[in-house]
Formats: sequence, C-alpha cells, structure tokens
Amino acid sequence: MIKLIDLHKSFGDKTITKGLDLTVEDGEFLAIIGRSGEGKSVLLKQMIGLIQPDSGSVIIDEQDITKLRGKERQTIFHKCGYVFQFAALLDSLNVLENVGITLLEDSTEIENVKPLVVEKLKNVGLAEDVLDKFPDELSGGMKKRVGLARTLMLSPKILIYDEPTTGLDPITVRLIHELIKKTHDEQKLTSIVISHDVEIFKYASHVAMLHEGKIVYKGPAKTIWECDNPYIYQFIRGLPEGPIKQIGFV
Repeated sequence: MIKLIDLHKSFGDKTITKGLDLTVEDGEFLAIIGRSGEGKSVLLKQMIGLIQPDSGSVIIDEQDITKLRGKERQTIFHKCGYVFQFAALLDSLNVLENVGITLLEDSTEIENVKPLVVEKLKNVGLAEDVLDKFPDELSGGMKKRVGLARTLMLSPKILIYDEPTTGLDPITVRLIHELIKKTHDEQKLTSIVISHDVEIFKYASHVAMLHEGKIVYKGPAKTIWECDNPYIYQFIRGLPEGPIKQIGFV
C-alpha cells in the first residue's frame, strides 16, 4: 500500500528526514512513535503528498506520488484521509457544514449532503442532534469525532491520524482509540497513527519508531514490551539512560 524509499526533507538548515525507509502493508494499523520535534507530522504529510520531499520516493498503490501532477495527484489525495491533531474544524460552520464541506464546495445542495453526514456521524458515535452545533459547543472528544466523520466523507482507503488524543483525559483517550480501531476494522482501512500514548499498542498491529530522521525500528505491537531494541526499550519506559539523548538536560 505505502512504501517510502530513501526519503530526505529539510527546512533551511534543519534536516527532518534522512534517507528514511518504511513500508506499510495494505490493511495494517501502524502506530508511529518518537520524541516531540522528531518530525512525525512532517513524515505523515510527505507520505500523502501534502509536503513534497527533497528526494526519495513515496509509493502508494504502485505509483510514485512525488512524480504525479494535476488530476493524477488529486486521485491519490482522494485515497487518503488526514485527521488533524486538533480536528481543524471551522468555527464559523456548524457540524453539518464542517463534515459536509468537501461536497458542499462542489456545489452539492446541503439537503443532498445531509443524509451522508448523518451516516458518517453515526459511524463515529454521534447522533443527528449535533448537526446544528458549532465547534465551540462541542467537547474535545466530540470535536475529534466530527473531524473523523469529515475525513470519512470521501471513503478513503488510507486514514492518517496526527496525535488524535492530544489534550484529552484518560477516559476519552481510550474511547478515541477504540473508535479508531472500530473504524479501521469496519471500513477495512490502512491506518497510521502518531501517538505518545503507550495505550495505542493495545490497538495497533505494528509500531514504528522515528529517531533522528530515520525509522530505527518496526515490529508487531503485541510484542512491543518484550522488544529488546534499545531505542524502543528506552522510549516506551521513559528511561533517562540509553541511545536517545535528552536535549536540554544535563
């Protein structure tokens, strides 16, 4: 489904990815972990073409998307759904308009969009009575669900989540993780999640770790706590000693 080959990306003097390689199989549920500031979000955006790498290949369905332009590139975008860290809802639009925005931009009448919006809201555990609510009337967990419903509107094959549980309490974190897993299974997706929460290991099929611009580990999530990879061992236990150097601390 997705293959990254020798990916390089820099912004000015700051190098983000350094010859990165990663394969994500069709139907996989991959959790990507790593320290804050490692460039995980930049990696995801390169993966689906929102950011162009400086060099290297991004293969989706046997097509190198770094070489696509125009309508061909647009076709790949429609295969990929991106759930932003803070849902990225538009404050001036209600839930119906936020979820249906892609179709509404194509001049589809709102009454024709509404049944599909209601269906997608139901898929993420929200009732029809939220349609007229605005983002500032929603809880953090509800905003995440609305953001996911909007992403599902175009029936993507690949669903990418950028730290979906940031700022949520532990109970809501578990509910969001269960929702991601349910969506993955029911929609038969390939799912990729950036998370700092080790509970994600209960739901993911695989875990990959980004460190200093490269993937230093990828393996099954179910054996992650027995993994003897030094980067994984240190990171998931929060140990100060190990190959991961603590920036800013003596």
